Amino acid sequence: MKRLKIGIMSREQFQRRAVDIAAGKINPKRGEPKIWFSSIRSLSEVLSDNNVRLLKLIDEHQPETLQDLAQLSGRKSSNLSRTLKTMEKYGIVELRKHDSRKVQPIAKATEFDIQYAIV
Repeated sequence: MKRLKIGIMSREQFQRRAVDIAAGKINPKRGEPKIWFSSIRSLSEVLSDNNVRLLKLIDEHQPETLQDLAQLSGRKSSNLSRTLKTMEKYGIVELRKHDSRKVQPIAKATEFDIQYAIV
């Protein structure tokens, strides 16, 4: 399973960094995080205990549909859909469409390296 590198820096720092990269002042190093959160709090919301359990269910049981995952997890499909879309945005899961309207959740990362520096 893929290991995802996650960085944490304030929105202001991230914006300065993006401008510096665009201006050629900084070249991102190989192995630097590609996914960034603005705070530990925002990271902990995405990787909450409930969401980590959900990710583990997806990885272990490989449900075919969101409805299958809803049955496994005991969560409502609408709640799952919102949670999984957020996790997809960060590259943690993939929501693969098949059979016209069915969506299969796929765990893309189950290990996380977190980079956080107090500057």
